Amino acid sequence: MARTSTVPHHPEQPIPRRLWKVAALSGMASYLDAALIVSISVNLAIYRDHYDMGVWMAGAISAIVTGCIAVGSLVGGRLADMFGRRRVYNLDILCFALGAAVITLAPNDIVLLVGVLVAGLAAGADLPTSLAVVSDAAPAEGRARLVSFTQVLWMLGIIVVIFLGYVLSDTGMTGARIITGHLAVAALLTWQLRARLELADEPSTDATKTTEAEDADPDVPRGTALKNVWNRAALLPMAATFLYYVTWGIGANTFGQFGTYLLVTVSGASQSLATGINLAFLPIALVLTFVFVRLADTPWRDRLFYVFTIVQVVAFCIASLTAGALVGMLVFFVLYQISNPFAGEASYKVWSQLTLPPDTRGTTQGLTYALSRGVFAGVAFVTPALMEYSASLLLWSITLCMAASGFAGVYIVRVLIRRSPDAADAPAGLGATRA
Repeated sequence: MARTSTVPHHPEQPIPRRLWKVAALSGMASYLDAALIVSISVNLAIYRDHYDMGVWMAGAISAIVTGCIAVGSLVGGRLADMFGRRRVYNLDILCFALGAAVITLAPNDIVLLVGVLVAGLAAGADLPTSLAVVSDAAPAEGRARLVSFTQVLWMLGIIVVIFLGYVLSDTGMTGARIITGHLAVAALLTWQLRARLELADEPSTDATKTTEAEDADPDVPRGTALKNVWNRAALLPMAATFLYYVTWGIGANTFGQFGTYLLVTVSGASQSLATGINLAFLPIALVLTFVFVRLADTPWRDRLFYVFTIVQVVAFCIASLTAGALVGMLVFFVLYQISNPFAGEASYKVWSQLTLPPDTRGTTQGLTYALSRGVFAGVAFVTPALMEYSASLLLWSITLCMAASGFAGVYIVRVLIRRSPDAADAPAGLGATRA
């Protein structure tokens, strides 16, 4: 009989505090990525009035932030593999701080646009780089927990910005500057703390070992040739994780950007009620993301994926069947926030680090991030028009995408994870050597 577990059966080992610090500082990439996108969304109406923007400039700023994150992911991941992850890891967070400061202090919309360009590119570059840094530092028996912890920071980025936007909603441009200013401060603090990390001393448990000199110095470029990306060992997991992330992300990104808009224009909720609904359900997802982290290195990680990917599809079916009616949307939000932590971006992050070749993780995951974010930007461009034409058509299209992500996820769990080195039982005594 085929085995049902795709996670090692060796006893779960405690993770040293210093590795949680690496995960937290790397997770700031996810915090700043989510917070930047949401802050632009929250502040856009204020920017439009304060800078007397035209509709095209307002639309350009919204589209450019997503596009820049996509380009940054592609370029940054590749640069990290070529010139050393530690170098790019420290440089991109500093560039983000600069971009956030420019956004905060911008005297006009042109300078604001420049700040969005810089911050977006830096945020994108930091995403694949930071995940690769966590994987390089993590022991095999704790890698999933450390990588998935970055998703906690992603959730916090959304919650903090929405909360600040709610509290500062009547303060105009002052509130907008506070929201983006806190991103600049957070990035600077992260840069200082990252610079003190001694990543060269972290253990490496990659099945494909590099030379001793490379293991001793994380700045030494390793398998950087593009031929190491365009082969079956990299292409198959890269294609599978891309398919999962892009189909799941179409639904998640649409509701992240247009959830409030849909509740107001389709469901008939007031602006305050729509904002309150979004804010009220986010803590559920945050708590359950912590649960996912706790289970990430156990067989329950992938067992629960099977359950909650079905719950997630059911949630979108309910939203579609009710055509966005308020009662149906309330049920949707409850089911979606319960299922999302176990069948969402956290799964994509863990699976990517477990299946992609170690030496090209930055390049390969940067490519999947970039392509996915490009698709999200294109979908976002047509979403308002499609919503106006037929909310039901939009919702059913998203439901089909979520179902497709479920099939892609099942393939990753049942085929790719089982083939990965970390899926095999660890040798006796491995945990003891890593304590």
